[in-house]
Amino acid sequence: MANPYKEIFAAPGSVAFSATGFIARLPLSMVTLGIVTMLSQTHGTYWLAGAVSATFALSNALIAPQVSRLVDRFGQGRVLPMSSIITVLALTGLMLSARYDAPAWTLFLFAVLSGFMPSMTALVRARWTEIYRDTPKLRTAFAFESIVDEIIYMVGPIIAIGLSVGLFPQAGPLAATLFLAIGSVLFVAQKSTEPAIHPQDRTGNTSVIRLPSLQLIAITLAAVGALFGTAEVTAIAFAEEQGWKAAASIALASYATGSLIVGLVFGTLKLQMPLAKQFLLAIGLAMLTTLPLLIVTGISTLSIALFLAGAAVSPTVIISMGLIERLVPAAKLTEGITWAMTGVGIGMAVGSSLSGWAIDHYGASSGFYVSVGSGLLAFIAAVTFYLNFGPKPHGQLKTAL
Repeated sequence: MANPYKEIFAAPGSVAFSATGFIARLPLSMVTLGIVTMLSQTHGTYWLAGAVSATFALSNALIAPQVSRLVDRFGQGRVLPMSSIITVLALTGLMLSARYDAPAWTLFLFAVLSGFMPSMTALVRARWTEIYRDTPKLRTAFAFESIVDEIIYMVGPIIAIGLSVGLFPQAGPLAATLFLAIGSVLFVAQKSTEPAIHPQDRTGNTSVIRLPSLQLIAITLAAVGALFGTAEVTAIAFAEEQGWKAAASIALASYATGSLIVGLVFGTLKLQMPLAKQFLLAIGLAMLTTLPLLIVTGISTLSIALFLAGAAVSPTVIISMGLIERLVPAAKLTEGITWAMTGVGIGMAVGSSLSGWAIDHYGASSGFYVSVGSGLLAFIAAVTFYLNFGPKPHGQLKTAL
């Protein structure tokens, strides 16, 4: 029986750009957690840690799409190096500020500047789209990269939390900074698979976020992102409350494991169901799987609950990327994917901030109520998308800018 995942790597250079993209993407799962773990140790409060982490996530959510617009216009090789350099310098400033007890405003300043971190998720998927556009293999490629994302979210938290707790507070963010620097250099070096610059049409200066359908997807993913942000902060606080702070990495890794297993299977399926309906069902599952979080009593039950919650993550991302590829003009694909991931970033920012506030005032378990509320909001947004765009045939998904 043919292995669909093996088949997509028949394209020359695909292994190299996917592997180097993996290295450059590791910071995505490390920076927010690294900031929370670092500042909770150096400053002793989860409110500040969550607020600075949320500032980074929100800044990245707003800046990354602008970086991706430049990528679509000028190419990955010209834009990625400068974006990565700014991010590396900003993260270095953030770590030094935490180390030498600089004023709190410096933490927020460097968190904002760190938002120039490029959307490697979008850049990698843009390369796959360039190779397999309008073929069944593109879905498989998107599924594979969603699985890679989950591996990143399994490995990243363990590295970020483990280093900061086991060595020194800045160790997690430092590792993330090194991964970004090294990974970006290696990724840019893969010239043979860099997407061609597609001619911009008369809407070249218009952002694709003006598409109502893309707006609804971004809003839905923002609520899903709040689940991520809440899980990160709450898992750390809950584990500390249980007397085993480092175990938060185990619980969060189980979240990614659930998503990875389901994603592996989902990526091989040949579903005939319309993408909009798949999207609605995946979000509905995500909402339902937040409910077990309300009854966790320890690290073991938290890990099980997060494993179940992770089951809806990969399908949601895979389906979302498929919808966006049909929604967005080819000349603006990187920006379109980035806006979707921006929704996740904004949600993570809000979720981290709200859960941090709730934890400081009402205890670690209160953060799980933010997860349940986020799941409900995601489902409402998904229903709105389906009612407005679900019944339309795929050919009508591309809405005029």
